[in-house]
Formats: sequence, structure tokens, C-alpha cells
Amino acid sequence: MPSDLQARLSSLLDGADIADLTRLSGGASRETWRFRADGVDRIVQCQRAGDERDMMVEAAVLAAAAASGVPVPALLCADPGDAGTDGIASMIVEAIEGETIARKIQRDDEYAAARPLLAGQFGAALAAIHRIDVNAVPALEQPDPIAYYTDVLDTLDKPYPMLELVRRWLIDHTPPSGEPCVVHGDFRLGNMIIGPDGLRSVIDWELAHLADPMEDLGWLCVKAWRFGQAPPVAGLGEYDDLFAAYEAAGGRSIDPDAVRWWEVLGTWKWAIMCILQADVHLSGRARSHELAAIGRRVCENEHDLFLALEGRW
Repeated sequence: MPSDLQARLSSLLDGADIADLTRLSGGASRETWRFRADGVDRIVQCQRAGDERDMMVEAAVLAAAAASGVPVPALLCADPGDAGTDGIASMIVEAIEGETIARKIQRDDEYAAARPLLAGQFGAALAAIHRIDVNAVPALEQPDPIAYYTDVLDTLDKPYPMLELVRRWLIDHTPPSGEPCVVHGDFRLGNMIIGPDGLRSVIDWELAHLADPMEDLGWLCVKAWRFGQAPPVAGLGEYDDLFAAYEAAGGRSIDPDAVRWWEVLGTWKWAIMCILQADVHLSGRARSHELAAIGRRVCENEHDLFLALEGRW
């Protein structure tokens, strides 16, 4: 793969000299590599086999995000993976220096000056995301998260009473939906590059879709994405800082109760995702300590949901 990839990168970048090709850690749907092209650091993401999402849609969202003023890596090349590239879709972007690991961002001295700024910077970035021209990305879908994850729950072979209870609460308390816009879909620590000066880039756009903009704000505040820290906004800041920055940057007026509803939905959704990932291990489809450990977080999410419904989050 590396030698084939090196030749492909050179071809996509007009014959550039490719060096220092290094595999980075990545998610289930992408392989990520860092390399140098004519002496300049670049990043390439290659779509894994079995991922049915159209990577060119993600590339279009990234380009539209840049046009909207979102801090993102510059898109240099998007290749759909024709016969000449072995059918593997890929995307080349500039390399942005910084940190993505939450515990380092939250605790290391290097980011001490950045931490008080981040909630506000996240709010401004989300406002820019939600201004993206939907006509620039016509292929994005608008899923119904309750319907989708209800179907997932119905396929499980054991009952989860707490998740059923929360599903009913979500249905009974659904807030009025705002005009749909482009949302990132996974806006949280881990999908942002942070430097000592704060937010440098928003990355990993494969889950972008159309939805109420409050979905992104609620997901950012889900307790799991606080990574053990107390402040509600990514374990770093307060709701008021996030909301004020979002509105000041041109975002829509915020109803805190609506954000809270999306926060509960995000926790419910993450609990179901944990069940699904654990099932991959338990069924033997892919034996993995990581997937098994994720399965242990189901009860943690159920506990968080009890606290949320009691108003003690």
C-alpha cells in the first residue's frame, strides 16, 4: 500500500516528489497519512473498503466550509477513485500543526492560555458552519435521528428500558425545529486541532448533514465529550460563553432548553452507538479490547441520562 499510495499521491499532485509517508491513527472509515510533497507537509485521507459514504460529498462540504469562514485545512485535491487509482477515494489537505487529544488539551501547560478561549472560539466556528450555503452541498441528507436510532434499538436482541424511557421523553419534549442548515455532525474534542493560541482547525467532516443547528451545540456539550472534566462545553467552558459567542458571530438565537434536548438526544444516541460497537466484539466479527471497553460505557451513559432527566446533570 505505501508504495502504491506514494505513486498515486505524486500523480494527483502533478508529479510532486513524495517523501516521509507516515500512517497516522484514524477512525473506522478513513486511513490517514502524513507526507511531504516537494518539501511541504500534507495530509491524505483514504476511504476504507466497506464505507459506503461518498467521500466527494465530504470534500464539497470542506470546500464550502472554507468559503463560509470556518477554520479548516485547505482542500488540495479530491479524487473519487477511478480505475487509475484502484477505486479508492481520497482527499489531500494541508497539514495543520496542533493537538487533537482531549486530555492533553484539557490538562497540559502548553494549552493553558488557550483553554479560556475555546468555548467562545467553538461558538464562533459553529456559527460559521451553520452559515454554509446549503446549495453548495446538495447531496447532504436530512436524517431523523429519533426514527433512525429507534430502528436500531428495535433490532437489538435484548431490552434497554432506560433507553426506551429516554426515547419517549425525547418524543414528548421535542422542541420546535429551526430551519435546517449544514451541521458538522461530530463537533467535539478529537475532531478539532488546537494550538497554544486556541482553535486552529475543524476536521473530520464525514458525518456532515442537514439538521437543526442546535444539534451541533448539544453534541459538543454531551457529557462523554467532557472527558471527565466538569465544565459543560467540552470540559473547558460554560454554556453562556458558548451561546454568547455563537450569537455574536451571527448564529441564530439560542433556546438553552432546545440545546439541552439535543444534549440528551446525543447521550442517548451515543449509548446506542456503544452497544453497536460492543456487539462487533461480542459477536466475534472483530475481536477488540477497544470495542469491548466501549461496551462498558453503555451503563455510564444510562446513568448520565438518569441525571439529565432529573435535572441534576
